[in-house]
Amino acid sequence: MSWHLIKNVNDVPSPALLVYPDRIQENVRRMIAMTGGTERLRPHIKTHKMAEVMRIQLDAGITKYKCATIAEAEMAAGAGAPDMLLAYQPVGPNVSRFLALIRQFPKTKFSTVVDDESAIRALSHAAGHAGISFEVFVDIDCGMHRTGIPAGVTATALYHLVNELPGLKPGGLHAYDGHNHASDVATRTEQCTAYMSSVRGLRDELLKAGLPVPRVVASGTPTFPLHAKAGDVECSPGTTVLWDAGYGNKFKDLDFLHAALVLTRVISRPGLNRLCLDLGHKAIAPENPHPRVYFIGLPDVKFISQSEEHLVIETDRAGEFQIGDALYGIPHHICPTVALHGQAVVIENGQATARWEVTARERIITI
Repeated sequence: MSWHLIKNVNDVPSPALLVYPDRIQENVRRMIAMTGGTERLRPHIKTHKMAEVMRIQLDAGITKYKCATIAEAEMAAGAGAPDMLLAYQPVGPNVSRFLALIRQFPKTKFSTVVDDESAIRALSHAAGHAGISFEVFVDIDCGMHRTGIPAGVTATALYHLVNELPGLKPGGLHAYDGHNHASDVATRTEQCTAYMSSVRGLRDELLKAGLPVPRVVASGTPTFPLHAKAGDVECSPGTTVLWDAGYGNKFKDLDFLHAALVLTRVISRPGLNRLCLDLGHKAIAPENPHPRVYFIGLPDVKFISQSEEHLVIETDRAGEFQIGDALYGIPHHICPTVALHGQAVVIENGQATARWEVTARERIITI
């Protein structure tokens, strides 16, 4: 029996998100092996957003994590994460929410990133008023041009400011390189070496000035093995824990298992060679062009249309399917696909056995 098939599939309503714990555990093992241990591993939890996946990672000895939302941080702390970096500059009400996290979960060490003087001063003011102190990372733009500032004079000045203001402690530098999607390993390595040289130069300059730079947090998933090999940064891959078709097809050098699928069913046969599935925009991430999903055992699919609850495909094998037949799909982009589902169906030894809450898909849990 193929690894993905569910013996009691008739007990699982579709569309559904499926997770395979044994494959998640193997991916975590491979992540740890790639970094030579857990000390330099700080996985991003935005991909899975589930406390049970956190516990798999915690049981494997991973103590440091990274997240993008207050809800993700709360979920992780509630699961027992010892160290959590909020890699999203807190502004507005999220400043007080961040401080509330620190108060509510004293066993978790929280830190965050900054790239703006006014945001740094706001954090310091709030921290001082609350009698709290925490580490802050200066966010470096190493080429993605989404957040952060270039490794230069302004970044140096901001780091000095963090060191001087009350309530804040320099935690180091954060350098996310999600723009480096070169499929060729040599090209990806060359690009990574080029932009990280400025980050390392800034780190050395700060150290020479007598400032503490405890760590540099870097890497998206595609550059994870490059940073792991370099050995002087904390690596923060995310997709590796569940894997998806987008990265799996593009980065053949990354050896991870598909550990999350979507289950869908044929709900109509609207024409010759056509099937309509219950896999609309609300069940599979729609931000990329088709193919947004790859059906296992059905490679010749042509995507015709997709709407909120429907996906129409064409295949020469349409005649083999009856109304109600199940298909298993590998999402092109797993991270936003997970966020579309309130629960994941757990598949163990070919059986649907339980459900895991996708807790941190919510913007607010309690804080």
